[in-house]
Formats: sequence, C-alpha cells, structure tokens
Amino acid sequence: MSSLYQSMVAVIEQSITPLAAKLGQQKYVIAIRDGFTAALPFMIIGSFMLVFIFPPFSADTTNSFARGWLDFSQTYREQLMLPFNLSMGVMTFFISVGIGASLGRQFNLDPVMSGLLAFMAFLLVAAPYADGKISTQYLSGQGIFTALITAIYSTRVYAWLKQNNVTIRLPKEVPTGVARSFEILIPVMQAIMHLLEPLVSASDSLPAILLSVLLCQIFWFAGIHGSLIVTGIMNPFWMANLSANQAALAAGAALPHVYLQGFWDHYLLIGGVGSTLPLAFLLLRSRVTHLRTIGKMGVVPSFFNINEPILFGAPIIMNPMLFIPFVFVPLVNACLAYGATKLGWLAQVVSLTPWTTPAPIGASWAANWALSPVVMCLVCMVMSALMYLPFLRAYERTLIKNEEQKAQAATVGAAEATSN
Repeated sequence: MSSLYQSMVAVIEQSITPLAAKLGQQKYVIAIRDGFTAALPFMIIGSFMLVFIFPPFSADTTNSFARGWLDFSQTYREQLMLPFNLSMGVMTFFISVGIGASLGRQFNLDPVMSGLLAFMAFLLVAAPYADGKISTQYLSGQGIFTALITAIYSTRVYAWLKQNNVTIRLPKEVPTGVARSFEILIPVMQAIMHLLEPLVSASDSLPAILLSVLLCQIFWFAGIHGSLIVTGIMNPFWMANLSANQAALAAGAALPHVYLQGFWDHYLLIGGVGSTLPLAFLLLRSRVTHLRTIGKMGVVPSFFNINEPILFGAPIIMNPMLFIPFVFVPLVNACLAYGATKLGWLAQVVSLTPWTTPAPIGASWAANWALSPVVMCLVCMVMSALMYLPFLRAYERTLIKNEEQKAQAATVGAAEATSN
C-alpha cells in the first residue's frame, strides 16, 4: 500500500503538477477567469432579482403575504425585470471587457483600450445593427463563447500590431469589402455557437461533473489551487446553463440544466474544496490536541467555504491518510445531488450566489429559496462525515503512536544521559 501511494505521489509530482501549474498560468485561462470575476457582481445582482420576480409560491395561494408578493411581482414585472435585463441579460458586455482588459494587461497593452476593443469586436459580431435596432439575441448566456472568442482574437491582433509597430490609417471611405467581411463574421460565429452546443450539453452530464471534481481534488491534493483551474474552464458552460435555466423559469417551462455554479458551490464544496465542513466538526472532538486546535481555527471559516486552515493545518494536502475521503467525498455528493435532481426530488439552480454563502442557505437561495436543497445539503454533510470519520480515526492513531514513540525516545535519551 505504501509503495502504491509513493508511485501515485511520484506521478502527481512529475506529470500532473507541472501540467496543472502551467495551465493555471496560461494567459488565456487567466484572462477568461478574470473576465468572469469582473462580471460576477453584476450577475449576482441580476440573479438576486429573480427572487422578487418569481417568488416561491403557488399561483393559487391564499396566504395573504404570498398573495401580496405575487400580485406585486406581476404588477411591476417590467420594472423588476430591468436590473435583471441590464445585468444577466447583457452579461457578455462585462465578460468581453474583463477578458480584453486582463489579456491586454498581460501583453503590456492599455487595459482600458484592449477591454473596449474586445467589447466593440463582440458587438460587431454578435449584435448586428439594422433598421435602427441592435439584435439582443446573443447578449446573454447564448453569446458567452462568442464573447470569449472575439475578446481573445481582438486583443491578440492588437498585441501583434503593436509588437510589429503597425499603424492603421483609415482612408476617407471604408471599402465595401471591409463591410462585407464583418457581415460574414456574424453567420460564422453563429455556426461556431452551433458547433459548441454538443460541448455545452456534455458539460451538463454526470461524467462531466465527476471529471471536473476529480481534477479539482487531485490538483488540490498536490498543493495546486484546483478550484481556480476548473472553475476557469467551467464558467462559460455554467453561465450558458444558468441563462438557459433563467429563460425557462421566465417562460414557465421545465429547467433544462443541472450543473451550474450553485450546484458546484453548495453540494460539492460544502465548507470548501473536499466538502470539509463536516470534517471541521469532527476535528473539534479529536483525541489529538493538534487536530482539535485546527478544528477550532477552521470551523468558523468553513461555514463560509474557506478551509485553508484545515487543508494546510491538519494537513490534508499530500497526506496519504486523508487522500481517499478528500477525493471521493465530493464525487459521492455529486452522484447524490445529480441523481436527486434527475428524479425530481431536488430543485434546480436558477440564481448566482456568492461562493462564500453557507451551503444550506446558498443552495436554497440558488434554487429560488426551495426547501429541497437544504435537505440535500444536510444529507451530503452526513455522508461526508461518515466517510471522513474512519480515515480521521486512523490518522489520529498514527499521530498518537508517533507521539508515544517520540516520548519513549526522549525518556530513553534522558535515562542514558543520566547514567553517563
């Protein structure tokens, strides 16, 4: 067993760790991650408005409070939808500017100019102007991949022109060929969106969930911030799925997608990566003083999904005794939550919540304040505790044994020194 673990560690250190570190420092991955981070506050505001627009009450309720809320939301639907339409409805504006600015900064360009250039490139491709109107079809989640492509492409071209000292002097009249070249970009980018549809669909499957969680856990076990890498890759898919779910909610249709950021944050990362909030409670009653201290330090931050004190204090990182539960607890939780959703027992995500929201509250908030996510979080926490417990007890026995051996060695050394 020890040799198997050493071989596994060697593979992680020699193959996975360098690849993950290189991927995490890749310019385009950083730019995409920064773009979604810049757009996040606006998307949270837009998602939060859904709570007021679509209150979690039956349309035929007789409760006075619920009836009043429903009537208010229906009477002022247009006004309530305005913050949503100008945030989630145009999320690609914020994303394209954020990506362009971040990538431009990495290429030593003016970040403001590169961000605005990315925004203009996106508008040229995805928001054609005709008859005094701009098409809004691709300004929300449908246009995310177009925003990524145009932001990266336009900034890269800007960087190439500057590096090669190329300046462009526009003639008095723009040739018709230039206008036609922009016209052809629109159907080309729409065709790209259709090509990416199977990829979006695959990203919502259980294998995609398990693969992304597995990669995140392995990266973290190797000491690499796997969450940043995985969420940077998955964010475009999550935003597209969220937009589709919100459109379905507004239309009164069945929600099409399961795997969104709220699913990731509140079922798979309860208390932080590895779902360590239950472990923090177990540490509070540990027989080892060191682990009890870590539990006291880590339990409060874990409520808000910050678990670095436990990851590095217990430690979990590169600790063979806790590798199996650290990796498999989120995988089991993913299967439970995904299966419950498919069976119709678990309400689906329709809102974007801050990742620091405590799991039961955040899960309910993300699902428009449904009760079933709270129950699911509690089930996942109990399952996590049951899986962590035997490995924690084995780890405690190892630590106690090591302490006893050190004490015996110290006693023998003191006795020998006295006899001499």
